[in-house]
Amino acid sequence: MKKTILLVLLALAAGGYLYYRQLRTGPEYSLMQAYKAMTDHDVDTFERYVDIGSVTGNLVDQVAEQGAALGGLNPGGLAMTGALQLFKPQLARTARAQVKRYVETGSAQAAAEAGSAGPLNVSVLGLAGKVVGEGSRFKGIKYTRKEGEQAFVGLELTQPRYDTTLVLEVSMRNQGDYWQATAISNSGEIIRQIARWEKQRLIGK
Repeated sequence: MKKTILLVLLALAAGGYLYYRQLRTGPEYSLMQAYKAMTDHDVDTFERYVDIGSVTGNLVDQVAEQGAALGGLNPGGLAMTGALQLFKPQLARTARAQVKRYVETGSAQAAAEAGSAGPLNVSVLGLAGKVVGEGSRFKGIKYTRKEGEQAFVGLELTQPRYDTTLVLEVSMRNQGDYWQATAISNSGEIIRQIARWEKQRLIGK
C-alpha cells in the first residue's frame, strides 16, 4: 500500500514538473517574458524573445502592400503605396533603432527621434498603430496553434473606437528552450478590417 502511494506521488511530481517545464518553454511564456523585458527596459532580454528586425520588416512589408486600405484611414498621409515601396528598405533599417529606443525609454517620442525614414518621416510605431488601432488594450490570449517548429499565438485586443475586438496573430519560432516572435502574421488582414470598420463608422455618422 505504501509503495503504491509512493508511486502515485512520484507520478504526480513528475507530471507537475513536466507541466511546469511545458509552461516555462511555451510560446505564451516567451511573450510574457518579452512584455516584462519591455516594462523593465531590458533590451537584451527583449531581443531574445522578439526578432525585432524580422517583426518590423514584415510589418513594413504588410503596410506597404496595404496602401489602398490605409488611404481610407489617413488620406494624404500613409496612403502613398509607391512611396512606401520605394522607401521600404529605409523604413526597415530605422525600425529596429526605433523599437530598441522605445524599449529602453518607454517613450514613443524618443523612439520617433531615434531615426527617420527619408522624406516620408514615418515611424514604425506609427505603422504599428495603424495595425492595432487607437486606444487598443490587451484582453487575453485567444488561441495558441503549433505547427512543427512554428507557433501562432492569437492576442485579443479591444477596439473601443469600433466597439469590438480583434485578434493579432504573432508568429513565433522554436529556439529550443524558448520561443521567439518573428512576425505579426495577419497585420495586412487587420489593416483591411480596420479600414472597413472606419468606413462603416463614417457612413453611420
